[in-house]
Amino acid sequence: MTHRREFVRRTKPLCEGKGCAKTDREPGHRNDTIPGLRLCQGCRERLVAGLAELPALYGACERVLSGGSSQGPREIRAGSPSQGLPFNGAAADIRAEIVTFLSSWSGLVAQGRQLTVPQRAVRVLAAFLHRNADWLAAHPAVAEATDEIARLTRRARRVAYPDHVRRLRVGACMETGCDGELFAWIRTQEATTPAKIQCEAEPRHCWAGHQWTQLRRAMGQAAHAQAAHTQADDTQADDTQADDTECWLTAADISRLWNAPTGTVYRLASQQRWRRRNRAGRTYYAEADVRGSFSRRAGASSIS
Repeated sequence: MTHRREFVRRTKPLCEGKGCAKTDREPGHRNDTIPGLRLCQGCRERLVAGLAELPALYGACERVLSGGSSQGPREIRAGSPSQGLPFNGAAADIRAEIVTFLSSWSGLVAQGRQLTVPQRAVRVLAAFLHRNADWLAAHPAVAEATDEIARLTRRARRVAYPDHVRRLRVGACMETGCDGELFAWIRTQEATTPAKIQCEAEPRHCWAGHQWTQLRRAMGQAAHAQAAHTQADDTQADDTQADDTECWLTAADISRLWNAPTGTVYRLASQQRWRRRNRAGRTYYAEADVRGSFSRRAGASSIS
């Protein structure tokens, strides 16, 4: 019976999503598919999330195109007077690619399912694909679809929000059974937008930026527990050694993550002698030292 179960497990179809092997901690590993589909649960959710995000990115690129609030590089339309509206060629290109992507895959679905081709409008096309996501996830070409939508959303984000978002690796996702990685997204030029920590594999696994300290502490405890099982003589390693994976933060990062004035950040860095590095003229502080300082401040505040 044991051998039969192992045989069934080995021969079960594996996910065909292009990003599947990249999001797992074990290189080259692919997850089992959802019955009847060619994607695993995580890749199907990423496909659906990408389809839901494209209309918003299309709109954000329109604001860049017409000289909105984004601060990306702009071009002046050839032959137009210098006082005319700024024109961003990258925004125009990515918007055209979004329409082409949605139109071509909607055409494939409509033909395969004998449905009426939807109106050539971004929100209509995206909604149509969203409704037919499972049919697409069972199609032999779904690997190309997942690859295209992942590349398209990445490029659109870079165009729509140029140099506004800093992405920092936090560590492995703390949700049970999730193999994704956590990243902090910090908007450096929009103080009203809070930082957030989100799983790359499962966007629903999300924490507020101020929870960085708790997450990193939990990761350190998990590392200690793992070390205790594998090597007993390493159990004396402290928290800083366990989870300091060379994460370095700018003063702006620290200010946004811990909701602290920049002046307070510089004062603590000097008073408590945070380790620092200089890269390309910018100063970065050791995250473990920063976290320790703010943890002590939080503890003192709760006592008082």
